[in-house]
Amino acid sequence: MIIGAIEAGGTKFVCGIGNEKGEVLERISFPTEQPEKTLAQVVAYFEDKQVEAIGIGSFGPINIDRASPQFGYVTTTPKPGWANYPLLPELQKAFDVPMGWDTDVNAAALGEATWGAAKGLDSCLYYTIGTGVGVGVFVEGRMVHGLVHPEGGHVLTRRHPQDTYEGKCPYHGDCLEGMAAGPAIEARWKVKGSELPADHPAWEMEAFYIGQALASAILLLSPKKIILGGGVMHQLQLFPLIREQVRINLKGYVAAEALDTGIDDYIVPPGLGDNAGLSGSLALGLRALAEAQA
Repeated sequence: MIIGAIEAGGTKFVCGIGNEKGEVLERISFPTEQPEKTLAQVVAYFEDKQVEAIGIGSFGPINIDRASPQFGYVTTTPKPGWANYPLLPELQKAFDVPMGWDTDVNAAALGEATWGAAKGLDSCLYYTIGTGVGVGVFVEGRMVHGLVHPEGGHVLTRRHPQDTYEGKCPYHGDCLEGMAAGPAIEARWKVKGSELPADHPAWEMEAFYIGQALASAILLLSPKKIILGGGVMHQLQLFPLIREQVRINLKGYVAAEALDTGIDDYIVPPGLGDNAGLSGSLALGLRALAEAQA
């Protein structure tokens, strides 16, 4: 069985093929440019792959309401050229196979729940903290949708006492993404996060913001695992700092071993590494195929 997978990111598209075991057999990536040019590269890649289904995990916001005429569209993104773009319909014109469609972070959460760090659990959260901040929510065996879909990167935060940075988000200023995404780190410290030493005060401040968000998510959704991916989280020194901030914010209110002696195994990096998004898109494709065959 060959399934196609597309991790449609705001910075780059990753395309690949894999199988029903979640194994990624090959992958390519290219920059996210204007839609027509980007989609031409996607179509060219899959033309000779003979895939049985394709899963697409897309940057957002996106329309995931199957009853809507705009189902499959990218909606209010600030990415030039992509606002209100019919990404899924354009792919359906090119390939007559079942297609799964969801946010990139929901796909990553599904991938981690199927084959990765949350395998065997019926709930998890997947945060990507990189160019932006997104949150995928997998609860009781399914991805959470609703009015639109979770936008946990834009939750409001309390400001760090020593932080004078105004915030990077063009919509909200000092929301989680505006304070903790990669561009905010660079704007605040005038250097890319990857160039800062592990003991730089930037990381304590970063953990302050992320820890707040995770504590709120734990109180609201009670996930059985939290997975932190994205380029910023390649700074592994963040994990113990974030875990401590979660403890500080919860103040022992949630009585669970996972938040006490087990917290090192509760807030973790992706089990699938940098393949979380692509593997999640494989899982979306497999679900779409199963639905079509039912």
